[in-house]
Amino acid sequence: MGKTYRIKDIAEMSGVSTGTVDRILHNRGKVSEEAQKKVEKVLKEIDYHPNLIARSLALKKNYHFITLIPSFAKGEYWDKLCEGIDKAEQEMFSYNVEVERMCFNQYDKGSFDELIPRIEKADCQGVVIATQFRESVVKLTSRLDQLQIPYVLIDAFIENTNCVAYYGTNSYDSGYIAGRLLYEQINPTENIAIFRFIRKGEMQVTQVMKREEGFRNYLTEKDYDGRIYSVQLHADEPEKNIQVLDAFLKEHPEVSAGIIFNSRAHLLGKYFQAKGEKFRLIGYDVIDSNITCLNNGNITHLIAQRPEVQGFNCIRALFRHLVLKEKVEQINYMPIDILIKENIKYYNNYI
Repeated sequence: MGKTYRIKDIAEMSGVSTGTVDRILHNRGKVSEEAQKKVEKVLKEIDYHPNLIARSLALKKNYHFITLIPSFAKGEYWDKLCEGIDKAEQEMFSYNVEVERMCFNQYDKGSFDELIPRIEKADCQGVVIATQFRESVVKLTSRLDQLQIPYVLIDAFIENTNCVAYYGTNSYDSGYIAGRLLYEQINPTENIAIFRFIRKGEMQVTQVMKREEGFRNYLTEKDYDGRIYSVQLHADEPEKNIQVLDAFLKEHPEVSAGIIFNSRAHLLGKYFQAKGEKFRLIGYDVIDSNITCLNNGNITHLIAQRPEVQGFNCIRALFRHLVLKEKVEQINYMPIDILIKENIKYYNNYI
């Protein structure tokens, strides 16, 4: 067990008064910038952490967090992210942290908007927001700012918000990398396809838009001279999707490479396998159905972003901000993991 440091010890090591240290540790009262830096330097050197259990029991305060994320089925991407949220909640149970899940339809902006009044009226101390619908998220975060409720963003970073933290990949760079992965499999004049799942109101999500921007920019920089076709699919109409894909391939038999910027690559992989088509497909996210397609050769690359780690860290960030009174880094980019058949078996999301 490490040494226990008293406020007096930290004050002597920092060269400031005990009162100054007390104000910094408990975030009350103003101190000079110089004193703040001196104390923070010492706290970092000694790896100082407050006695959380004593603080929690003394305050007898409950912390109610809300997570606003898309609804999901078991094994899907958001299920993986919730595994991280669950683990964080379990670890913080002793500190009176409770997490309430609110879910919306990721293919219907209206279902997100309907939850905003509920969150405004909820007695909560922090919110985690999946940023699918930019306009709606900005509306919600503006209201949370007014209510002085801290929030963490996941999925895609949205500028000009006062979020405590963001956890996720750099969506633009992720798409840029995807552009390189596909470009290296084709010739510069070969036609390709971008597959999209249509959302109600035909709105694209923030993350997908950024990924596609990066993807297209990479190809532009490489003087790609082929044509990019957009293939619109339907979120919950598998039979209609088969008709759409059949018609597209009949009209454009030369297209044998493409990308989808979300976790539904397995639906396309299974389609091409059933048709006996050799199609070079890039997708996102390490979920079981995508892994199967990767191993079968129906997906050439998966780009992953460690959703379990994101889920764990977003709850942890609110906890650190509210309970520990620690400063949290605002933008926390996850690694952009590139997975192929030969390395997928070694991949593990460590929390």
